[in-house]
Amino acid sequence: MNPLVLSLFPGIGLLDMAFEEEGFCVVRGPDLLWGGDIRRFHPPSGKFDGVIGGPPCQAFSPLRLLVEHNGCRVAENMIPEFARCVAEASPAWFLMENVPAAPTPAVSGYAVRDTLVRDVHVGGESNRLRRFSFGHVGNEAVTLSIQWSALCRPDPMPTALASGFDAGGRRGRQRANKAAALGYKTLACFGATKRAQGLADDYDLPGLTVAAKVKAVGNGVPLAMGRAVAKAVRRAMVQ
Repeated sequence: MNPLVLSLFPGIGLLDMAFEEEGFCVVRGPDLLWGGDIRRFHPPSGKFDGVIGGPPCQAFSPLRLLVEHNGCRVAENMIPEFARCVAEASPAWFLMENVPAAPTPAVSGYAVRDTLVRDVHVGGESNRLRRFSFGHVGNEAVTLSIQWSALCRPDPMPTALASGFDAGGRRGRQRANKAAALGYKTLACFGATKRAQGLADDYDLPGLTVAAKVKAVGNGVPLAMGRAVAKAVRRAMVQ
């Protein structure tokens, strides 16, 4: 029987897609993108083998300083809501994706270990770096055994973001300048964002504006990264 997994903050489901490819049966929880609100969500206890998800990272991203400088409100820290849902669902394990500076989720009864994964180091197209917090029932933390690529791109694409591309240093700025020339909210930018995230050129999100498509895809977990982590979780389940 395929392990049953609850996905929180699923967005367009890129991390879900990777877990489904690995044989997990994924049930998606509510998401703001589709009019849902996790604060009103209460999962049943004992029904799910695992819980996965990536709460909004803006509160812990360096870009929050730019957001605040522009007079905009930084997104609320939703990691406590993720931890609450895990506690209510009581799975054997959970996996949270976020930026490296985000706090590690604390859930009573679970030992948690963090692993940093860069997309290009697992066969991806971009320089995106994310932290995966893997929690397992018990007092002993379980380490995710990521299979790193023997070869990777020497000049990866800049990190795809909800608002375009991350500069990421001098070489990154050079690459990001090329990406910026595509123009945010354009079909060309949407195409580049899809490539950076490992999606096929014909992937689309009918019904959304181009800007919304760029934001939705940029917020996701690159497919290569998701696949590497899903495989590692599968291996950890049989330890």
